[in-house]
Amino acid sequence: MTAPIPRDMPDLPAIPGMPALLPSHVPASAVRAPAHRPLVAVYRLLVALTAAAAITVELALGSPLRTLSHFAIQSNILLALVLTAAARRAWTARRPLPTALTGAALLYALTTGLVYHLLLANAASPFALPGVLTSEAAAPTGWHAITTHVLHTAIPVAALLDWLLLTAPGHLHLRQAASWLLYPLTYLAFTFIRGELLLPGTPARYLYPFLDVDQHGYKSVLGNALLLGLAMYALAILLVALDHARPHALRYRTHHRAKTGFRLQPPVG
Repeated sequence: MTAPIPRDMPDLPAIPGMPALLPSHVPASAVRAPAHRPLVAVYRLLVALTAAAAITVELALGSPLRTLSHFAIQSNILLALVLTAAARRAWTARRPLPTALTGAALLYALTTGLVYHLLLANAASPFALPGVLTSEAAAPTGWHAITTHVLHTAIPVAALLDWLLLTAPGHLHLRQAASWLLYPLTYLAFTFIRGELLLPGTPARYLYPFLDVDQHGYKSVLGNALLLGLAMYALAILLVALDHARPHALRYRTHHRAKTGFRLQPPVG
């Protein structure tokens, strides 16, 4: 007969060997702290101040309510605010603004420039209106000419250069593209409501000829808005694709980071 197994048998010792390594999640702040970038901050602040100055001149020259109703004015106000906040973060070495916000501001600024040069300032376009801020078919003159070119050309180009040369790539996401269209849809509804509140025959009842319900009717205007919306969505997708394809123009080039590409910071405390 076999002896019974004792119930108080001690546990067997652990087999020596290599212990399993647990995954270690290193936060981004421990890999590379945000850097102080004074030149970037100065550039962004200058662009924001230029946009603010042009908007101020337009408000002084025309009706403030009508001026503020333009998509170009609203998009430039948003861009000026975003660039001011981004300049402060670059100066104080803080984390960048959320890309959902900066990408939207960039998209609206580019849309402002493209719509103006392709539809409004193009003599071959059926919706030509080069003096869009003054609601005149003739090309703007004087201060209006300066502010028109600043808001529709200089600021969109400056925003594009900031994104291409001074912003880290690979942070825009395709899921953000649809949310960026919420503001244009809101602006379309605002345009219709504003047109209904103003009396028929009021000058600049509809600020953009492709949204003029009096001339084209709601069916044609909604068709134009749909085409513009699809074009904006395509532009947003293009920006996301380019953001993941373009090189990083601000890589650190110091010799001690050339091999690894990052440097761990010492622990705090």
